Amino acid sequence: MRSLSNPAGNDNALLCAEDPPAVTLRNSQGTGPGVILCDHASNAVPKSLNFLGLPPAALKRHIAYDIGAQGMAEVISDRLDMPAVIAGYSRLVIDLNRPADDFTSVREIYDGAVIPGNRRLSAHALQARIDDLFHPYHDTIQQAIVQKSKSQPHPAIISVHSCTDVYLDQKRPWHIGVLSNRDRRMAERVLLRLAAHRPDLTIGDNKPYSGLNPYGFTVETHALPQGRPNVLFEVRQDIIASPAGQREFGELIATVLDEVLGDPSLFTRYPS
Repeated sequence: MRSLSNPAGNDNALLCAEDPPAVTLRNSQGTGPGVILCDHASNAVPKSLNFLGLPPAALKRHIAYDIGAQGMAEVISDRLDMPAVIAGYSRLVIDLNRPADDFTSVREIYDGAVIPGNRRLSAHALQARIDDLFHPYHDTIQQAIVQKSKSQPHPAIISVHSCTDVYLDQKRPWHIGVLSNRDRRMAERVLLRLAAHRPDLTIGDNKPYSGLNPYGFTVETHALPQGRPNVLFEVRQDIIASPAGQREFGELIATVLDEVLGDPSLFTRYPS
């Protein structure tokens, strides 16, 4: 497992020696035909930011990270023998799944919570988050894909997220959302296999979010322009809050992907 962080001794760096790495590449030598991405894996905040001025309880909420997503990504990585790029810091510090210059990249208010440490952020402070967290994550993705492309010219990109079970006071019925854009080669196969394995589950096709909408920056950057086969999972947080749930649904997704990725016709460039 390879981890990346800033070198110690740089007084201008956002991260210090005691901070966790900006990104971890799990199973870097995995031989499976794709790369797994987990943008919102962690709720960590650099020590220099003093928890962004938030109480500990706020950093345990979905606003800080995708609850359960990292555990699932690790299970899938191990089962499929695929590299997994795991983000090291909270989406509240900087959202790695948004363009760095977008107003949603660093939020001052998120789902009713004011983020004091993000208010009146200077250009220098924002740039530090981009340099120390955003670029290392996306550079690691690019490096993992380049390495994987040596054995699989068009590797599959698998993005793992989780979503709240209640939104705007409405219970979400979908246990798993399968998101895709115009390239639905993986998504359609995944939907069929999920239904076959678990008819008891409610599976969303581009729900609760749609892959046709903007702001899926990671997939839009590392999969769509290159025509790489891709799929994004949104698993409901109430069913994966525990390690047991993460293993159950990680194993399910891994089983389905193992069947889907057995089709060599997937591994071609989707026409732009």
